[in-house]
Amino acid sequence: MTKNKPIEVVAGVIWKEGLFLSAERPVGKDYAGWWEFPGGKVEINESLGDALVRELQEELGIIPTSFDFWIEKTVEYPEYTVHLNFFDIWEFSGQVKSLENQRFDWFDLKNMRDVKFLPVNYEILEMLKERENVR
Repeated sequence: MTKNKPIEVVAGVIWKEGLFLSAERPVGKDYAGWWEFPGGKVEINESLGDALVRELQEELGIIPTSFDFWIEKTVEYPEYTVHLNFFDIWEFSGQVKSLENQRFDWFDLKNMRDVKFLPVNYEILEMLKERENVR
């Protein structure tokens, strides 16, 4: 049996005044109630950057205006495989709002609250702490 091609996904580490944005997966989606970095699936023939802009516009009503590719990670779930492409987003236009009825909040790497992140995101958070020299 052959493994299906991984699902291409973009995720944004959105920064504002030293905090990063995270959103709770809404009811009706896989892993609802878990927190993640905002983003979503890349459509056929869509660049990663275009997918990032589209997804954040659809989910949060913002348009990233300054962003850089940071890291990629492949995650195997029982049902499918996801190839995650993480971007740092330094600037955006618009005001963050919940367009998919999801909760969102700004977090401080130095003082993480008890929130249930998707398992892969704990590794990403540790990498962010190391990169930002957070103790």
